[in-house]
Parts: sequence; C-alpha cells; structure tokens
Amino acid sequence: MTIVDAPPAAAAAADASVRWHPGGPFDLLQTVGILMRGNGDPSFAARQDGVWMAFTTPDGPATLRLTAAGTGQDTRVDAQAWGPGAGSAIDSVPALLGSGDDWSGFDDAAFHATLPRLVREARRRNLTVRLPTTGRVVDSLVPTILEQKVTTIEARRGYRYLMYRYGTAAPSAGRLPTSGPSGLLVAPTAAQWLAIPSWEWHKAGVGPQRSATVMRALRSAVALERLASLSAAEAAAKMQTIPGIGIWTAAEVVQRTHGCPDSIAVGDYHLASYVGYALTGRKTDDAGMIALLEPWRGHRQRVVRMLGLSGFRKPTFGPRMTIQDHRGH
Repeated sequence: MTIVDAPPAAAAAADASVRWHPGGPFDLLQTVGILMRGNGDPSFAARQDGVWMAFTTPDGPATLRLTAAGTGQDTRVDAQAWGPGAGSAIDSVPALLGSGDDWSGFDDAAFHATLPRLVREARRRNLTVRLPTTGRVVDSLVPTILEQKVTTIEARRGYRYLMYRYGTAAPSAGRLPTSGPSGLLVAPTAAQWLAIPSWEWHKAGVGPQRSATVMRALRSAVALERLASLSAAEAAAKMQTIPGIGIWTAAEVVQRTHGCPDSIAVGDYHLASYVGYALTGRKTDDAGMIALLEPWRGHRQRVVRMLGLSGFRKPTFGPRMTIQDHRGH
C-alpha cells in the first residue's frame, strides 16, 4: 500500500488530494458502504463520479470524494477534499479505506480450512473487501444509539429528519467540472446535537430513552473522540460505562471507528438467528451465536461479514418488529 501525490488536474480542483494504492484487489463501495446509514443518508452519496461523503474533522467540516480505477495490483483510489477540514480528511483516507485491515491471518491456509464452506466461498468471491477505520466516534455513536431497540427503517427515518433539520451544508466542490451532489450534509457536531430541543427528537420518532442516551454520551464528547486512539476492546469497554450504551452499541461503533475484525453485535434483533441458520440450519440465541463463532475469535466480525456477502438468507417465517410512528402524538 502506497500513497503518492494526486495527478495535477485532480490536485488543482481540490483543497487537498492524494492518490492511494491498496496494493491488491479493492472494491471502494464494498469497503466504505458499511458507513452509510441507508441509501438516503444525507452525508453520503454513491454516484458515477465517485463516492462522496461529508463529515467534521478536528479542523472543521470537509467534503471528500473518492474514485477508484484499475484492477488487481494496479488498483488506485484518488481522493479529493474541500473545506476547512480538507487536510485532515485526506490524512484519514488510508485508514478509511482499510489500510490497517490485515486479512492474512484469516486467509492463512490452516485457519481457512477451519471455516465453513459458505464462508470460504464468500471470501473467495470477495477478496476486495476491507474493514474501514474512521476514527470518528461521535459520528458513529449517535446514529447507532438511534438504532437501539427499533427497526432500521424507523431509526434511519429519524436520523434523516434530524440531519435535514440540524446538519450543515457540506463544503462546496464548485471548482470541479461537475459539482458535488446537491444536498450533501455534514452531521451535527456534539454541541449541535446537544442543542436539539426535546420536541424535535419527538418529531423525529426518537423516544426519550434514546435521546437521553445521546445527550448523556455527548456531554463527554471530547473523551469519546479520544477513544479512537485506544484499542477496539478498550474503546468498547469505556463506551459501555455510559448508561444506555451496551455491548451491541459499542460493537456497532468500533466496527466502523476501529475497523474491528472481531466485534459482533450481541443483542441484535436478527443477527444471532441469522448466524445460527447459516452455520447449523437452526435458529439460535446470542449465547448460541457466541459459541458457534468462538473457534474464530479474533476474526468473528470477518466471519459475519462473509456470511452477509455469501447470499445466504434465513427463513422468513419469524415475527416481524412493528414499526412505530410517534411523530403524531
């Protein structure tokens, strides 16, 4: 993996830019797609002219465009950024694209032989996947808290509402021959989240328990962001000292902020059942899932990702969660 200066034309069109060579097969959207909060995420856009995202850095907001070209060893990703945080955004690109994600242990022949055929076949077809590391704890934590104990549809609807109400316009990419996506937004900062009044959380369909957890967590936003410098296990443990943040929330966060290859979302409404059916043909609970994945400790999230990419679908005769709409009450 190498980093070189971006081509002159790309560099001239941006506030900061870089070209990154992953050094092997790589799929851009497959790698960063896990960061999207659904196709309607206002801070993310996957278009023909690249993958766009907007976020806050220590130096301010930034708009980042990523474009991939080439195949195999010749794969390259061009990154361009705009805004006060452009330099910080560019510095984060290698980790964001999975530069620190090492699959060699997972792909070791002896370890590979222990994996279920479903997982082995999925890995064979998906050598291009990397686990991204954002280092942005607040950006991952808030939408994850909103997803606690509700359906994904309900959580993402609420997140979009709050983003459109309290997010800020992404820095302009106006110097490009084609401008960036219209309506791209930067998520609220911790201070901006804390200033949202209670009735707006209600309008977003976010109950008082979840909104209170967001508020409680973000009062320690500076300490939260420092968790990016710790190991995933340490960061997850410290996160769970905040009331309302449990093992599921912490695991979902460090999967994105730390590119953690081992964290699994214990307590997820669907995951344990899915893993059970995929590996044994039978439904299981969280304890059963942990037992099933134990032989691959250290790579359990990789196993789960490969199961998800395998195309396997569990039976759909189970009960569905009811989508609740509190906005009119």
